[in-house]
Amino acid sequence: MRLQLKYSLRTTTSDEMGREITLVSQGLDAMQRLGVNVEISRDAHVDVGAVIWNGTCIREGASVSAGTSIGRNAYLGPGVKIGKNCKIQNGALIYEPTTIGDGVFIGPSAIFTNDQYPRAILPDGTPKTEADWRKVGVTVNEGASVGAGAICVAPLILGRWCMIAAGSVVTNDVPPFALVAGVPARQIGWVGKYGAKLTETAEGFFVCPESGESYELTQEGLKPIHE
Repeated sequence: MRLQLKYSLRTTTSDEMGREITLVSQGLDAMQRLGVNVEISRDAHVDVGAVIWNGTCIREGASVSAGTSIGRNAYLGPGVKIGKNCKIQNGALIYEPTTIGDGVFIGPSAIFTNDQYPRAILPDGTPKTEADWRKVGVTVNEGASVGAGAICVAPLILGRWCMIAAGSVVTNDVPPFALVAGVPARQIGWVGKYGAKLTETAEGFFVCPESGESYELTQEGLKPIHE
């Protein structure tokens, strides 16, 4: 099948004077990393090395970093930022102004909202426009995981390496390494960097059953002891 070339793939480097320049690649290797019916705005930035599957839409001003894979029929709104080595599964809907850090997992059909007070019309019955819309976003920090079908209701901050269970509705900030589940989501434990639920070995001390790594609960939150 023929690809719809509605995109450019870019990588940033420096010239001999140290000035930042942008290289644009539309070669065979880059094309092999894009599925069919992909719609990527010419004003979006997709690093070489990212993988975009069939039917995905990436709007103007959005950016996708190297090593990230985006599944089928996902949506990235204008200005959405995706870090390195992320995995975004089929049907995820990520509305602006969401920012996603490096190494984040977004499960199938997860949704990131951006409107605290959704209405189609104003009180006088006229349609709302961009000027009437105050957008709020979700910030997802390094290594976090958002399970299948979870809904993150902005504004939110998801801490690094936290875990959102499938089907959860998240309405409050989530601490680093916290495991949350339910509607609305509530914390039910802690997880390590491997994603496994931590076992408490003494008051305020935890161990990962997968790696053996130890964690301590401090006034600043849960932290790996040897990080």
